[in-house]
Amino acid sequence: MLNQVIGSDILKDKVALVTGASRGIGQAIAVELARNGAKVVISASSIDNLRETEAEIKGLKREPCLLTQANVSIGDEVNDAVKITLDTFGQVDILVNNAGTTRDGLLAVMPENDWDTVLSTNLKSVFLFTKACSKPMVRQRKGCIINISSVVGLTGNAGQANYAASKAGIIAFTKSAAKELAKRNIRVNAIAPGFIKTRMTQNLAPELQEKVRGQIALGRLGEPKDIADVVVFLASDASKYMTGQVLVVDGGLVL
Repeated sequence: MLNQVIGSDILKDKVALVTGASRGIGQAIAVELARNGAKVVISASSIDNLRETEAEIKGLKREPCLLTQANVSIGDEVNDAVKITLDTFGQVDILVNNAGTTRDGLLAVMPENDWDTVLSTNLKSVFLFTKACSKPMVRQRKGCIINISSVVGLTGNAGQANYAASKAGIIAFTKSAAKELAKRNIRVNAIAPGFIKTRMTQNLAPELQEKVRGQIALGRLGEPKDIADVVVFLASDASKYMTGQVLVVDGGLVL
């Protein structure tokens, strides 16, 4: 089924808003949504950080791309980004909550600010954008929300209590929102990526990367497109009878 979706116009006439779209997984998601026919709104804390993603989408010669700037943990800025989306396209059909950050450290010595920053960026942002986008989706009586969690939200990880808590919170939020919004034909699902090759992970020591690779059943690290393809599936009618689900995309890391 997925092969019938990717690379088509399966999302034609849909408007998708992607947070944290300046690089890595968020950038790949935005590009694949555009490749499949969606009009894409990309958001980050700085417009300049979105130029690379904008250039990739323009290179597809597909639907127009809109850039929005927002601190994802500030309600007024989130509402402004959604308003710009609606003012420009008149609708929002797909929301991908991807924005995230890390502040790793052992629990006993973790600064309170590092806890607050990670929870606000990773979890509060999902609440704010979902709240803002669900209103027009309710009026439309349709919509699709996809939250990017992590396998760490399922397993925990030493040195990442803040990050794991935020990603576990996203999973619980996803299931709760799915139950609330289903009667309005709005689907809410989550993806839990494993170890994905991004600029951040590529800075890790080669021996650590090899250790992780050895724990993955498929024997390789994931690519951002591996996550983006699943987002396209969840955003399309190919998954129209799925809601409240968490799809683990980790190559078999946590089998």
